[in-house]
Amino acid sequence: MTRLVALIVAAVLCASPVVAERIVVQPGDGALVSAVAHAAAGDEVILSAGQYSGPLTITVPLRLSGAPGAVIDGAGQGSVITIDAADVTVTGLTVTGSGRSHDTIDAGLKLTKKATRARVIDNDIVGNLVGVDIHGARDALVKGNRIEGLRLARMNDRGNGIYVWNAPGSVVEDNEIRYGRDGIFSNTSRDNTYRGNLMRDLRFAIHYMYTNDSLIAGNVSIGNHLGFAMMYSDRIVARDNISVNDRDHGVMLNFTNKSDIFANLVTGGTEKCVFVYNSHQNLLADNTFQGCDIGVHFTAGSERNTITKNAFIGNRTQVKYVGTRDVEWSFEGTGNYWSDHPAFDLDGDARADSIYRPNDLMDHILWSQPAAKLLLGAPAVQLVRWSQEQFPATQTGGVVDSHPLTSAPVRDVPRPFQLLAQSTPLWVNGGRDDDFDPLASH
Repeated sequence: MTRLVALIVAAVLCASPVVAERIVVQPGDGALVSAVAHAAAGDEVILSAGQYSGPLTITVPLRLSGAPGAVIDGAGQGSVITIDAADVTVTGLTVTGSGRSHDTIDAGLKLTKKATRARVIDNDIVGNLVGVDIHGARDALVKGNRIEGLRLARMNDRGNGIYVWNAPGSVVEDNEIRYGRDGIFSNTSRDNTYRGNLMRDLRFAIHYMYTNDSLIAGNVSIGNHLGFAMMYSDRIVARDNISVNDRDHGVMLNFTNKSDIFANLVTGGTEKCVFVYNSHQNLLADNTFQGCDIGVHFTAGSERNTITKNAFIGNRTQVKYVGTRDVEWSFEGTGNYWSDHPAFDLDGDARADSIYRPNDLMDHILWSQPAAKLLLGAPAVQLVRWSQEQFPATQTGGVVDSHPLTSAPVRDVPRPFQLLAQSTPLWVNGGRDDDFDPLASH
């Protein structure tokens, strides 16, 4: 028995180690599919510059990389590259020409449930229905890619830049995403990180549905219909994001609870900097909401939210909220900055000496009875507003900031994005042909 064990150990020690191969592929009919089919686990398949035909399915752990000018074209058939094995890396390629079926979610790259720890890095993914479909793949990384979607006449006929479905632990970062429908659509997932992405000319920059315990950080949304939409999701952290010139809302919380929304900048929007609909126990802090028609719209019974240290600057209407009782918007003696609140700070504590109420009785009437706008200039309306200023007891319920701040931190669009922020969004010239209800959009 001892001699048998010794022979086995000797055989193992003498065996030649398996060495991963570097397989260089030249363009040719079937060359790519053949090379990948014959590759072993751990091999690197390197595509020389030129055109290669897809679709391609990868079923063993390998690295697929391309020299500059290496293009894989799916010729309109299904997904161009399907990753169906763990520990696969795809990098340095141009991937184009997926099919256009929403039923099968045709994509430039599709990561199946088997594609654990897949890596999709530094690719040009253009002209596909969906850019990258992370479909059940755990701990995937999609980083540094340039993704351009289709520009079909109807926005809802287009696909998403990156679609994440039931893919816990996935990280999507440092990608540039333009055109198509949503930049990142995250559905029925958890523990995801979406960080440092630039998204332009889309419906939503980031669209959350039933995605919990996740991070949205340092992303930039420019000229989209809506920036960051968190819907039916809990325990989200959204911080240090920027929304510039987004048409409808910069940030939207819809049935989103127990989430932290802080240090974000929304500027130049045409409608609402932030819209909070039936969302509870959230923290909104240190955000800057600037230059919108409405700074923040609270509705549908949103309760127990903490709102503090935000700056509301130059919005036509700072707050839209209709309620029958006072709702305090300060926390532990610290409120928010309101650019339209002329007040003294005689004791020098950086808090105004008078409370701030953004809305009065006439605002409530105008929101509930839009036809009353015809009376805005009437003496009776001015008398009602004067009376409320003189006799605070006549105030109806609404937002109250008992400790408004007297200054706000200066927060500008970072220099790398300033030129993009100055460009005219596509939605300006496209009219409202792509109208949608953000509360019903999925």
